[in-house]
Amino acid sequence: MQRTWRTAAAALLLAATCACTDEPVAAPDPEPSPPAPSVAELQPGAPGEDTTTRNPSEPLEEPDATHDDVAFMQMMVLHHRQALEMSALVPDRADDQRVRDVAARIEAAQGPEILVMAQWLTERSIDVPAPGANPAEYDHAQHGHAGMVGMLTPDELDELADAEGAEFDRLYLEDMVRHHEGAVEMARFVLEHGADPRVNELATGIVAEQSAEIARLEQLLVSRP
Repeated sequence: MQRTWRTAAAALLLAATCACTDEPVAAPDPEPSPPAPSVAELQPGAPGEDTTTRNPSEPLEEPDATHDDVAFMQMMVLHHRQALEMSALVPDRADDQRVRDVAARIEAAQGPEILVMAQWLTERSIDVPAPGANPAEYDHAQHGHAGMVGMLTPDELDELADAEGAEFDRLYLEDMVRHHEGAVEMARFVLEHGADPRVNELATGIVAEQSAEIARLEQLLVSRP
């Protein structure tokens, strides 16, 4: 009798164990997470305007580009291209390796910036100056606005191309100082009068980079043999 009771108890225990393993146990529902707090983002205003706040869920609105933004981008495409044209003369004419290094830095910096400016203009269906275009055709000074500053004349470009050795080094450095000074002046003007954030970012970089480059160029002029 006792053996029969133990056998029955064992059978019940085995059945209970199988039932537990055959049927998965549902996990308890997780507690709901508290709603994320609403965080405001700062949105810089146009030059002369205050910074505002916006909800991250709202689409970001950019101010319309001004004529000064467009003029800067068109003219700076040509301005940069002339710097590349000048620098392309360096490998075959320069004596000073430091001048070669300067030209390489200019090509590395301004080549990509031309692509950025061309894309900005294309996105707005605005004419991008073609390679070889006459700078006078895009100089907005003829319409009463700020114009291109620091550009070499065709005669000055010819003079640079005809020079060699130490004379070329001197001319290149002097011409590039003036060229950079013009770019910085143009960039500072659009920082004051433009409105487009991407133009502002590009102009800010030009002021910083080319101001530092001017200092290096002037130091090279002083330390030349």
